[in-house]
Amino acid sequence: MDAKFIDPVLKAVVNILQTMAQITPESGAPEIKPDDLSRGVVSGFIDLAGSDTRISVAVTFSSEAILDIASRMMHMELKEVDDVVKDLVGEMANMVAGGAKANLQEAGYDFDLTLPSVVVGEQHTVKHSVEGVTLILPFKIDAGEFYVEVCSPA
Repeated sequence: MDAKFIDPVLKAVVNILQTMAQITPESGAPEIKPDDLSRGVVSGFIDLAGSDTRISVAVTFSSEAILDIASRMMHMELKEVDDVVKDLVGEMANMVAGGAKANLQEAGYDFDLTLPSVVVGEQHTVKHSVEGVTLILPFKIDAGEFYVEVCSPA
């Protein structure tokens, strides 16, 4: 797993939350994810597809974390992971990938974005479209936890 693909994703996540939700998340220690099990209740997936590599990104939220983030971003109190929250998670995946793409372009990489997809439910699987090593990075905000996963070919 090459840090040059991970750092732009993580910077994009922090920037989006600071800008759109006025939250600065604390990051935990990254680790290799040993399985496909979700660490939360809703996940947004998107790929960055380049001519010589493909990166799969997932953002997974606990219900407490996404309800706080979504309420802040939508400027209204949200109490359940409904279609509004699901759509927002898809848009957040898109914004994260777009921010990472911009950061990677500065380093000379060219990627296209796929359409985001979202999965909701306890114990759902986070199945990346890329075969490779998946790095998971936990984040914490006052309301709860969320996770960013980056999968790229070894």
